[in-house]
Amino acid sequence: MVSIRLARHGAKKAPVYRVVAADVRAPRDGRFIEILGTYTATGTNAGVNLKLDRIDYWLGQGAKATDAVARLVKQVRNATPADA
Repeated sequence: MVSIRLARHGAKKAPVYRVVAADVRAPRDGRFIEILGTYTATGTNAGVNLKLDRIDYWLGQGAKATDAVARLVKQVRNATPADA
């Protein structure tokens, strides 16, 4: 089964997360199928960058998003104007 989850990268005390589609049996920072975006929680470059079309594709294929990723997707969808 495929899950959409965060993979931690970046420096000590300055994490940068990749939003990835990965097999549930793969380790957190290990093998993944596709990079779907990035999330930076701290610092001056804090923000979320997601490929919503690819996330929708994987959800349509039966992938399950983790709670953290589901919150990020909801946050980005609410921030994006409907007509854009």
